[in-house]
Amino acid sequence: MALKPFDAAVVLTDDGARTAYAESALETGHPDHIAEALGDIARSIGMTKVAQETGLSRNALYKSLRAGGNPTLATMSKVLAIVGLGLTVTASAKLAEQEAA
Repeated sequence: MALKPFDAAVVLTDDGARTAYAESALETGHPDHIAEALGDIARSIGMTKVAQETGLSRNALYKSLRAGGNPTLATMSKVLAIVGLGLTVTASAKLAEQEAA
């Protein structure tokens, strides 16, 4: 019996799952993981739909929203808006430590 590779896009079927997945990826702080997770989220909605609504080509989205893709902030912002997500900024533990010192 052959195993299929796991595809996160298949299980990201609702907004709650997509939000939790994006938050988890952002918490890692690893750019490749963040780009890949955003690509999974976009694929869960439909890359054609995301491409049409962002005005970006499907090919450009596939290239940038993968490990090593290095999407621009503009691309990330457009895709996040289409999938119903956004970025927020919070103080990190490191900042709290610096303020306490």
